[in-house]
Amino acid sequence: MTARGRCGSGDVALVVPGAGGEPSDSSGPGGAGTAAGADSPDLDARPDGAGTGPGDGLTALEALRVPDALSARVPAEQRGAGRDDVRLLVSRGRSVAHHAFRELPEQLRGGDVLVVNTSMTLPAAVNGRVGGERVVVHFSTRGADGRWAVELRAPVGAGVTGPRPGGPAGTVVRLPGGRALVLEDPLGPSAGARLWWARVPEAMPELLRRYGRPIRYGYTDRDQPLSAYRTVFAVPSPDGSGSAEMPSAARPFTVPLVAELVRRGVLFAPLSLHTGVASAEAHEPPYPERFAVPAATAWLVNAVRAAGSGRVVAVGTTAVRALESAVGPDGVVRPAEGWTDLVVTPRRGVRVVDGLLTGLHEPQASHLLMLEAVAGREALRRGYEAALQERYLWHEFGDVHLILPDEERNAPDCFSNEW
Repeated sequence: MTARGRCGSGDVALVVPGAGGEPSDSSGPGGAGTAAGADSPDLDARPDGAGTGPGDGLTALEALRVPDALSARVPAEQRGAGRDDVRLLVSRGRSVAHHAFRELPEQLRGGDVLVVNTSMTLPAAVNGRVGGERVVVHFSTRGADGRWAVELRAPVGAGVTGPRPGGPAGTVVRLPGGRALVLEDPLGPSAGARLWWARVPEAMPELLRRYGRPIRYGYTDRDQPLSAYRTVFAVPSPDGSGSAEMPSAARPFTVPLVAELVRRGVLFAPLSLHTGVASAEAHEPPYPERFAVPAATAWLVNAVRAAGSGRVVAVGTTAVRALESAVGPDGVVRPAEGWTDLVVTPRRGVRVVDGLLTGLHEPQASHLLMLEAVAGREALRRGYEAALQERYLWHEFGDVHLILPDEERNAPDCFSNEW
């Protein structure tokens, strides 16, 4: 089976952990990560085309500027009637339409598949001290060897943080409850490394539960309860893993809305990708992240594509990254789990995703390369210009963007996804 009307056929790059990490039996060609239980990966590794120079790192929207006034500062339910009280920008090819998110069922049809990330957001920010210095530890990613990738941040008041140099190796960070962590290895060159692998206390889920809070950025007005950062699809992980930051595209979904979509014949395919911390200051490509695509999800997506009965619509960039990490050059999705450092760019393209539901990203954000791979450069530019003109709200508590294929086109325009 081949991917229907998709462009791009290469540049998949997956991190293979060090000694002891063997490919899983379910790994498909070009796609599937490594077996659970392998050593933690070298998160400094970057796939081809993931840089920030002129060839693959510049987004289509570099010249756009988003006013601070368009940052969503509180959750939608504190601005209106509920989580689904946000706006929905719909792009079909180069055409743009404006809807309420509650109208999502009218934008989809029976047989469509919504691929959703079930990762649960963690209370990943914990106060600590390095000597006499106050710091905030952002727990990013749990490695298979039990260590965590962490970022040390400087408190700047009002519950938000600013950048702080990491390291050096051997730094001891005192944590609440008489616990401590020790920085061991940088994720990247030690000079200026933002994230470090750290040896952490054994009872990490308990420590986060008792002392942690959600990671918060400066554009928000105030701290929010952890429940505000969890989606209706979230399920706990047995080992305490989860996402440092919310898979926010799914935030507007409510139980009644999901029930209505199911009633109309829309299918749901769960997978997981545990998101690490993003940098609020530098729009760097995402680090490798743990993911799992279950056999049932692989089967459902393959069946729908083979039958031509519906479109595969990923809910969030995390769902795209996980699903595209499990599909081979033949367009077949295979069960997979492990680590992926896949960065979807216009040059690489997408093989299985037909559409995407996502938040609105800053013009320099590397996520926009993925959006361009799905929508095409001109369609993405028109959508974002419309969002600015209509004063849509940005960030995790903001409005959302549904990108669907232009069904009036009989064949894909592969050149629209090339540089």
